[in-house]
Amino acid sequence: MSRIGKVPVKIPGGVQVSIVGQKIEVKGSKGTLSREFPRDLKIESKDNQVTVSPAIESENVKALWGLYKVLIDNMVIGVSEGYKIMLEIVGVGYKAELKGKDLNVFAGFSGPKFFKAPKGITFTVEGGTKVTVEGIDKEIVGKVAAEIRRIRPPEPYKGKGIKYLGENIRRKAGKTAGK
Repeated sequence: MSRIGKVPVKIPGGVQVSIVGQKIEVKGSKGTLSREFPRDLKIESKDNQVTVSPAIESENVKALWGLYKVLIDNMVIGVSEGYKIMLEIVGVGYKAELKGKDLNVFAGFSGPKFFKAPKGITFTVEGGTKVTVEGIDKEIVGKVAAEIRRIRPPEPYKGKGIKYLGENIRRKAGKTAGK
């Protein structure tokens, strides 16, 4: 029995949920998200709550039950509040700038790395060193932030690179520390 799956998803005011067959669509002030669900799960919407329950008993369905409940919860939060991840660029000459809706990252390479904004994602840059990735889909926001970080991950000796805001980088001592 899924402890996470048993808890219903509360729908805040201003958010509409429609279920047609095995497809759920969530509309809110920020936009619309939809997702297909396996036939083994039953989704119901009553009294400003969405409940997910298994249609059949099997190990696979037990594994998916809590997952899809959390995915619906993420959809509801995304269309009502949105998601944002902040990145920090550390290093001499390392910076980011907006070019239209897209992002140019200067991170120690011979030229800038161009990062095209996917649909539904917006970038903001503060002071050239803080990049904010915003959107309504939690998965896409996290994926885009990880791809930007992958351009130049932080290195452990001086901490230069692109890191999540507040991320703690474990620092190593250099070669001269042992002498």
